[in-house]
Amino acid sequence: MVDPNTLRSERRVFTRLTALASWRQEYILRTQLLRSLARGKPAGIHEALATSSPRASSSSAGSAQITYNSNLVTTVNHLDAAFNTSINKRLPSFIHGADEVGSSCLSDPRNGKVDHWGFADPQMFTQFSDDLPGTEQYGLGAGEVIGLPNSMCVSRLHGMVYAEGTPGGKVYYRSTEERRGRLLAGSVQGSWPELGIPNLTLGPVDTQTPCCVWVAKSNNVPDLSDGLVGILSGSSQGVLTAYSIGTSGLDERRIERGEITCRWILSPGVPIIALAVDDHVTAKRLCSNHIWAVALNALGELFYLTGMPTRSYIERKAKLSEVRFEQLAWETGRSVYWTLCEPSRRHARPDPFDTSDIDASYSPRSSWNAMGLSSEQIAAETKEIQTFLDKKPKQFRAVNEGWDMRRRLEVDFAGDDESGAGENIIVVQCGLEEEGLASVKRYTRCKVSNPTYDETAGTASSSSKDDNDATNGSVFGTNQPGVGQEPSWSFQSIRRGSAASTNDVEKPGLLEEWRTSSLSLDGFKTPQITATAVDSSTYALLTISEDPLLSVGGTSITSSPTSSPLPQGPRPHGPNDIPGQRARLFAAGTKSGVILVWNMRDLISASSAIETTVKPVRIIYTDSPQISCIALSALYLVHGGNDGLVQAWDPLASTTDPIRTLNSRFSSRARRRLVQAEASPQGVGVNLFAAGAIFLDPNPTVLRGMVSLGTHLRYWSYSSAAADQYKSSKRRFRRSERGSNQGVDRFTGTGRGALKDYIANEKMELEQEKKRKRKEEERLAGRFGLDLLGPGATEDEILAYATMLSEEAAASDEQRRKSESEGSTGGSDHTAVTGGLPLAPSPPPEGGFEDDHVDPDMAEAIRLSLQESSMNPTAGAGIPIRIQKARRAPSSSPPRKSALSASPREQDDLDFALQLSLAEEKSREGSSRKGKGRERE
Repeated sequence: MVDPNTLRSERRVFTRLTALASWRQEYILRTQLLRSLARGKPAGIHEALATSSPRASSSSAGSAQITYNSNLVTTVNHLDAAFNTSINKRLPSFIHGADEVGSSCLSDPRNGKVDHWGFADPQMFTQFSDDLPGTEQYGLGAGEVIGLPNSMCVSRLHGMVYAEGTPGGKVYYRSTEERRGRLLAGSVQGSWPELGIPNLTLGPVDTQTPCCVWVAKSNNVPDLSDGLVGILSGSSQGVLTAYSIGTSGLDERRIERGEITCRWILSPGVPIIALAVDDHVTAKRLCSNHIWAVALNALGELFYLTGMPTRSYIERKAKLSEVRFEQLAWETGRSVYWTLCEPSRRHARPDPFDTSDIDASYSPRSSWNAMGLSSEQIAAETKEIQTFLDKKPKQFRAVNEGWDMRRRLEVDFAGDDESGAGENIIVVQCGLEEEGLASVKRYTRCKVSNPTYDETAGTASSSSKDDNDATNGSVFGTNQPGVGQEPSWSFQSIRRGSAASTNDVEKPGLLEEWRTSSLSLDGFKTPQITATAVDSSTYALLTISEDPLLSVGGTSITSSPTSSPLPQGPRPHGPNDIPGQRARLFAAGTKSGVILVWNMRDLISASSAIETTVKPVRIIYTDSPQISCIALSALYLVHGGNDGLVQAWDPLASTTDPIRTLNSRFSSRARRRLVQAEASPQGVGVNLFAAGAIFLDPNPTVLRGMVSLGTHLRYWSYSSAAADQYKSSKRRFRRSERGSNQGVDRFTGTGRGALKDYIANEKMELEQEKKRKRKEEERLAGRFGLDLLGPGATEDEILAYATMLSEEAAASDEQRRKSESEGSTGGSDHTAVTGGLPLAPSPPPEGGFEDDHVDPDMAEAIRLSLQESSMNPTAGAGIPIRIQKARRAPSSSPPRKSALSASPREQDDLDFALQLSLAEEKSREGSSRKGKGRERE
């Protein structure tokens, strides 16, 4: 039986804000930062705005926001920034691009000026809808060609890459260090089957359509690949190409900027529609066999890479032809292998009559050198790949299910199970097609023990079979070793070139499995997903081995005692003991203005045969008609709508209302135009009112970011003094020990002494809270009478007391009415005043006028009138006055009580006073006439 005095609570899941923190410190810091965001106080850095530009100083001095024009001609929908480690040095620098026209530029929020970098090299790009009007995009309709809107990727560190989504489209790259860009190399005419190179051209023309591009956001991937991988491009033929962003002159190998370095065929004939690369990959992750690159094709298949490609040595003075560069790229690509995620393998359409002569669930792809294939086998593999390359999109749609080129890909590379796996890959089917339904699936990579592994021999039993399809029998010829012979290669025998400790190498005797989960849409019928985002804050990108809270003094550079205090409590022993349980949030926005938030690292199923369901941790209902972009950090979520509304929300639902509105929606006239455009056959087109992209600071304790509103940019930076409480000279949020005047930390010692100090501080705060509540209750009791029956009175007693007071008031009113009705029947009807005698008031009744509830104003008027008449006795001489009681017509309505006729006695006195006033007025008029007559005489 559960003890009723025991308080039961559930631990929340979130990404923590600081490196070394406890649950209590996280909650306090999160509360203070949310208050700072709601308060909207400008950060101190904005004081520099007044010295930069007259335009900025007139509008943004002392303000937390600055809005300026990007000088681009269409909606800005790509943002990236390079933030500094210290906010007090200088503002970050942003790059922003518009994929509608293929232009991008740099800007500095300090002065609101846009750099000339993006406008010095004008380029004319074409869209698929302009080249082939009337042809359906994304391989739909007739299914002869593949076309889609142009794609773009920007990086503040390395520049911009842009691809035309038309057959034979160009890939363009411009570095931030150069004023003019260059076109990246395509495919050359020719085929070399013995080298594994198929023909990708139709005559001299390259017919591939670039579908997606990626450029490095940091130097991690280019450095670890020795400059080979800096740009990736996926085409409609299922070909993935890598280019270099260049190397410095100090490197041993000189690779030019934009040079083709690697090429693979992942899914021949099926387009590569999305790419995801780990910009925070390290040598330790590579040695642990972690995934660092993922590709997604139009049929929903996922391919991942765990090794870095290596290139054969080339002399720096050697000059290679275009054909030789092409052959060298294919040769370099064969040094690593792209593995298929088995649960995502393509599904064949039901064929009950067995009319198809091929296996629709099978697709060849490029092999690698570790397979040990001969030249004849590589040539046979290349010929089969060529047959798939010659197929049209309509043929794949006829035999396979799930063709969708508008899927979205999000990857959690920092997921870790402490066995060299744990990555989470999320594939979002947006439901934008007529026949497609929205769905969100999660694929989690796991390493499980191999029951057939022999620890003494160090190898698996001969009866075991590797799950990877690369070890299965080849369809290009027999490659089985002879009886009693061992295979010449194995995945476990591949050595990493990087030096690492033995603890970082992949553990032997483990099998790789994929666990699938479905992210619930919480009952929404036919939703359409328009935007997705993943938390990219600092501590969401760390694996377990890099987490400073689990490995203090390890390899992580984020463990700084000056940025967060070292907790004195027990150290966490696992991810569940860390504040927030190492969660990472993923959000999706719908076309109806709803945002759903899930935990990407939620629990997985115990078996690969079971598919679990992940419930959303928060559902946000915004005022925007449609979500156009989302950004997420460990502290707050920012959404942008197609009506220009930009708001910040708390994903942990401390409040259901938005914390702050960063930009209000546009006028009602603009919103009406949007509704009319959506209903028209042409559609909205380029929406200059919508929020195109949002970028937040990776440090969640720094409240700054940027949002694009059409062609304009809005940058905000709010004060976050709560995050600097441990390194600031100001008073801490928590007081020091009782009886101490020193501003030292409360936890000066360990053990029982620190616990006593903590209890004393908590007790003092509770007493202060009680005093405040008691004063508030006394104020309410004195003003509203809430404490008439004492502090222990119940609601029933208060209601009974109120009923008794009401009954007493009703009884007193009834008694007063009866006394008034009885008094109205008595009294005289006439009172005569004879002339010649001074007028004198009748004696007052017993008890005075106060007993009959006479109006004080009326009593004062009667008194003054009688006093005046007594002082002037000749005013009414010789004028007989008869005072008669006023008669009223009978009426069926009950008599109304007024201030002038409260009782018959009062009415008589009032009539008497009126008659005296009239007599005085007449006597004055008579005396004035006599005086005038004498003057005339």
